[in-house]
Amino acid sequence: MSAPPSWQELHFTATKEQVAALESWLFERGALSVTLEDDADQPLLEPGAGETPLWEAVSVTALFDGDLSLYSVINAVPSHLVVTSEAQPIPVADREWTRVWEEQFHPMQMGERLWVCPSWTAPPDSAAVNILLDPGLAFGTGTHPTTAMCLRAIDACVSHPMRVVDYGCGSGILGIAAARLGSGSVLAIDNDPQALVASRANAETNGVGEDHFSVVMPDDSAVPQWAGTTELVVANILAGPLVNLAPTLLSLLAPSGQLLLAGLLEDQAKQVIDAYANQVPLEDCWRKKTAGCCCRGIALLEDASTLNTQ
Repeated sequence: MSAPPSWQELHFTATKEQVAALESWLFERGALSVTLEDDADQPLLEPGAGETPLWEAVSVTALFDGDLSLYSVINAVPSHLVVTSEAQPIPVADREWTRVWEEQFHPMQMGERLWVCPSWTAPPDSAAVNILLDPGLAFGTGTHPTTAMCLRAIDACVSHPMRVVDYGCGSGILGIAAARLGSGSVLAIDNDPQALVASRANAETNGVGEDHFSVVMPDDSAVPQWAGTTELVVANILAGPLVNLAPTLLSLLAPSGQLLLAGLLEDQAKQVIDAYANQVPLEDCWRKKTAGCCCRGIALLEDASTLNTQ
């Protein structure tokens, strides 16, 4: 007799109005986790503050222990909580998830000088500027389109010691890249404490010391000290925060400093460009998918079809 699978799944389709009650019902019956995915190819772009948007049609996957009999769950699911449900449990074999990550994350070249490499892989070009970065709890490994575009732009822009601010630093990858490419000092800013921890750890892994790389919250007393002196301000976040942060980001810029903004969609470009127009004209670089140093303000955009949630 074969051993039971390590795990098993049940799959449902529900409307967004049904999801909360269905999740609660599944957890009450032993679900270990519940995963929600789009079931109708409906993109969700930028949520408002405090919003947790859902798709109109939601694919719901509930994970259970492999020893549990799920037929009683299948037979008992209330019809008013689902649109459809799978008739059979789906076995899920146990996997070494660290190895799965290792198989999916490979060295990536970002511009002419810069590579982002996982720690378990030897850099393809030992003479390049190699950033060692593993997937972690904070956003940013270089696989997201806007992160990759920012890295290529930083590779093109940083060629001498300069003051760089990475606003919304996540994993710290952009500021670390700037430091490794020769910037004199970097101020990494984020409102998520986990991002600060991750950024410091990643900087240490890449040999970037605290004397060149400071990580702070937005209200830290160090931030005003950078006002009017920053030669490159980078912010890879979302359109709404970029608009709201316009006075802050502009105040950091030196008179001849450059502004690099990313994380917005093509149809959001105008509102962001308008927010900065009085002081810095932003060039829309979406169609180029890259940026050099041809202008003072650079807006890196991505279309919705290629965005992911990395």
